[in-house]
Amino acid sequence: MSKKIYCIANFKPKPGREEAVFRALQALEPNAHREDGCLQYTVTRQIDHPNAQGASYPIVFHEIWASREAFEAHCNRREIKEFFATQVEADDGDVDHANVCVYTDEPHDYDAPEL
Repeated sequence: MSKKIYCIANFKPKPGREEAVFRALQALEPNAHREDGCLQYTVTRQIDHPNAQGASYPIVFHEIWASREAFEAHCNRREIKEFFATQVEADDGDVDHANVCVYTDEPHDYDAPEL
């Protein structure tokens, strides 16, 4: 059975703060990459493209974690908690709104073999 957790974290910066938010999120990458359960952790910014006209927040983290436990350990790191406290939850933070969701690649009622 796959234990991977896929996380998509979307960020909507306050007006004029997009570059500051992008830089702050980039600064989180090096330490996250050191975590044992981190398989992918990449912050991206939306670009204009004629074949992709969808609406989205302008900054998105794409994350893959080896397990739920690895993802939860990441979320509980001081650096991550500090980012959310100062940038997302604080009135004077640079993020207007954040939307963080996790996913699995397993179908419902998957009959995973016992190893």
